[in-house]
Amino acid sequence: MSAQILLVEDDPALGFVIQDGLIHKGYEVTLCRDGEEGLQAFNAQPFDACILDVMMPKKDGFTLAHEIRAANTQVPILFVTAKSMLEDKLQGFRTGGDDYITKPFSLDELSMRLDVFLRRTSSSSYDERIFQIGLISFDPRNFILHHASRKKTLTPKEAEVMKLLCLNRERVLKREEILKTVWGDDDYFMGRSLDVFISKLRKYLKDDPSVEIVNYHGVGFKLVVNG
Repeated sequence: MSAQILLVEDDPALGFVIQDGLIHKGYEVTLCRDGEEGLQAFNAQPFDACILDVMMPKKDGFTLAHEIRAANTQVPILFVTAKSMLEDKLQGFRTGGDDYITKPFSLDELSMRLDVFLRRTSSSSYDERIFQIGLISFDPRNFILHHASRKKTLTPKEAEVMKLLCLNRERVLKREEILKTVWGDDDYFMGRSLDVFISKLRKYLKDDPSVEIVNYHGVGFKLVVNG
């Protein structure tokens, strides 16, 4: 069965080109022209991934991503933006985005990123083990952090970073290793994006004060359980 993709792009010509190109690559694509229409479509049927333009009328891509995340924490979200400012990219990650692609881009690059998302979010891409981190358990297959007081479902990228930290609890995990494994690149923009994800994971782990993600400045991070 073909993957169902939600494409929200207000430029009619670009939207048609992306939709047509992805259909030819085997995807089923629902094209919406603004953020409000995109949210209606998302609520009407399940999607395997979302491609959201940032600058749109009625509801921008960041707002739409926030609303999608409120309903579904697992669906991958890819931002399409004409902007190259770091803060715009970081805002995308803060609102629940998993990646971004900057205009102009090739359909081959977009399709490749979608393929990576879909492989990583398939159940076969995760092993069956449950990680115990102090009083918190982590189920990477279902993206769930569980503590007696609450359960938190992570986004796909958050779950990837968390799993990598769990697999390497006995050593400092280098920044470039995380970036290349999770994002496939270790440039400056991705490095700042990683800091956003680490900050979010620390917030989720606060239910157990003994659990800490230690920052080794300029080197990397280590998941530690004290006591």
